[in-house]
Amino acid sequence: METFAEHYQSMMDTIQRCMPGADLEIIDRAVEFAREKHKNQVRRDGSPYIIHPLAVAEIVAEMGLDTDAILGALLHDCIEDTDTSHDDIARLFGTTTAELVEGVTKLTRANFSSTEQEQMENLRKMFMAMSKDIRVVLIKIADRLHNMRTMQYQSPAKQILKCRETMDIYAPLAHRLGMQKIKWELEDISLKYLEPQAYEEIMSYLNSRREQDEAFMRSIQEKISGRLNAVGIKNTTYGRIKHVYSIYRKMQAQGKSLDELYDLYAFRVIVDSMPDCYNVLGHIHDLFSLVPGRFKDYISTPKPNMYQSLHTTVIGSQGIPFEVQIRTWEMHETAEYGIAAHWKYKQHSGAGSEKDFEWVRRLLESQQDTDAEDYVHSLKIDMFDDEVFVFTPKGRIVSLPAGSTPIDFAYAIHSGVGNAMVGAKVNNRIANIDTPLQNGDIVEVLTSKSAKGPSRDWLLLCKSNQARTKIKQWFKKEKREENILHGKASFESEMKRLQLPLSALNDADLSAQLLKKLSFDSWDDMYAAIGYGGLTATKAVGRIRDDVTKALKAQAADKSPQSPLKLNPDSAAVKQNRHAVNGVIVEDIDSCMIKFSKCCTPVPGDAIVGFITKGFGVSIHRADCPNAAQRDDPRQSARWVRVRWANAEEQPFETTLELDCITRDGLLLDFATAMTTARVRVKELNGKDLPGGRSVFTVRFEVKNVSELNAIRNRLLSIPDVVGARRGSN
Repeated sequence: METFAEHYQSMMDTIQRCMPGADLEIIDRAVEFAREKHKNQVRRDGSPYIIHPLAVAEIVAEMGLDTDAILGALLHDCIEDTDTSHDDIARLFGTTTAELVEGVTKLTRANFSSTEQEQMENLRKMFMAMSKDIRVVLIKIADRLHNMRTMQYQSPAKQILKCRETMDIYAPLAHRLGMQKIKWELEDISLKYLEPQAYEEIMSYLNSRREQDEAFMRSIQEKISGRLNAVGIKNTTYGRIKHVYSIYRKMQAQGKSLDELYDLYAFRVIVDSMPDCYNVLGHIHDLFSLVPGRFKDYISTPKPNMYQSLHTTVIGSQGIPFEVQIRTWEMHETAEYGIAAHWKYKQHSGAGSEKDFEWVRRLLESQQDTDAEDYVHSLKIDMFDDEVFVFTPKGRIVSLPAGSTPIDFAYAIHSGVGNAMVGAKVNNRIANIDTPLQNGDIVEVLTSKSAKGPSRDWLLLCKSNQARTKIKQWFKKEKREENILHGKASFESEMKRLQLPLSALNDADLSAQLLKKLSFDSWDDMYAAIGYGGLTATKAVGRIRDDVTKALKAQAADKSPQSPLKLNPDSAAVKQNRHAVNGVIVEDIDSCMIKFSKCCTPVPGDAIVGFITKGFGVSIHRADCPNAAQRDDPRQSARWVRVRWANAEEQPFETTLELDCITRDGLLLDFATAMTTARVRVKELNGKDLPGGRSVFTVRFEVKNVSELNAIRNRLLSIPDVVGARRGSN
């Protein structure tokens, strides 16, 4: 069992080696404070709990962070697991340390969940913490790394849960922060528990080839070092086998077995200056055969996570390809520890430079008006995918997620450029706006002042979350009425599909409860969110489905006549209209099927007649319907029956209006706005142009009676260039 003394000494040795200027006296006080607070706690392996904070502090020291960060690591569980307060830590160890501990505590309390909504909220907290002080997240990553190193003491279910969480969030986050060494370790440990058979297969293969691989790497290393030493370039050169998860991914991506993989070796050459990097590159290409298309210059074009190196893949005399990475010592520290290396080289004490954290701000901005599942998915694209580097016509470098299109490029330049985009040129040739961009492409966006803004299809074509967010923001701002109409139709369609009554939305108490569940102030706000893509109708209905179902069950249990979901008329109406079916009473017939004819779409208030059909009950027509004129035919008179509307207000009825108009732009939007303002449920709205500058539009919608229909007709007739409105057929 691990002992306190062993871990304490190991931590202090690491601090003195990596942070020689650290305040050892206050660190010792923090160790004793944490040891006292955790004295009655043990870890799952039975060891004293204090061993965990000591191990986390050692990882933080190895990153090269400062004294405050080491103190934060030692005390990171005190607020969460003991009676220690923020003020206690601030008084004894300073405000900065207290803020770090509180920041880590908030992230710890917000353990990641499998539900997208909670995961989005936890990610938001993490990025907020990063934007204030990056050390909070670095301590949290160190905390996760030590927990992964002791994962063998967890239950199998906990192992799977934590390893998936690590692969989804912490390993990619370490990558985005440039911390490759920690990323690799997190990935390898996770693979061990998530895919144990594959992990063991790869480890067995590597162990069986250990002597052969070491001999190969030794020969290549000696050849490179010998040449560089001979020409006077001071260097440190060494080889390594690519880490286990990297090999596993390569097998999956290429569909190859271990025996078929060749590029498993990587060599690093570390030199003192940038000019030496390019000199070394020349010697490497002189010693070995270059593999075309596999050279990358990340020194002149660093990755967004600050990574810099020259990469080249070559083939030695044995016919085995291998990669050579060439960098300076400062580049090497940044590659190993990422943003944390800045504390060692630039004495940063806060959250880094503006440029370093531009991507954090972009991720925070992209959370607005975004559905949780969409946000988490897009986040992984923006933060974790490989990048493609393209150029503006003036030579500015723009970094985008791999697979990005000119749409992504346009919105990366400015939202105004994206919104005014009408086309693009790639390498001075006209290209489709959905063309995948390649490294080195020169992209020019073609814009027009008369552009009508982005298309909804662009949401499917773009790759970056930044572009998707800006497109949604445009639709949110410019097309609210259209969004409400579109969103309402989608929402009500989903409610009908799940057989949930729309009348649930009419009760004030239940409506307030449902809106609170959905996190909106009004139904129109929610409809607009669905309309511009911030939320899906499926998710919206899914969140309130249980509440509506529960209300329906309560209605069935108490038979409450006041229930907002009650679709039947009250007891007095039932007595008066005992024969009513779908709001219609057929005289002298107790119960029969009722169908409203599509030729004339009658609504309450219209004079109506009924026709007994063969096998489909009674078909209801308006009295002035041309088809109803047949009731005077003696051969069919027996099939025509007297019908009337029930007195009690029933469910809405579909009807159709045909609108004659003078052709102009914007008519469809005017109709949609008018219908939305009148809170009318539109089922269909379309139009076509006719010769002579005329247009005809058809709108199918629901009303409760003819009075409401006439009010809507008058509203539509008041729209400029609408010259006529008549009842139509469905």
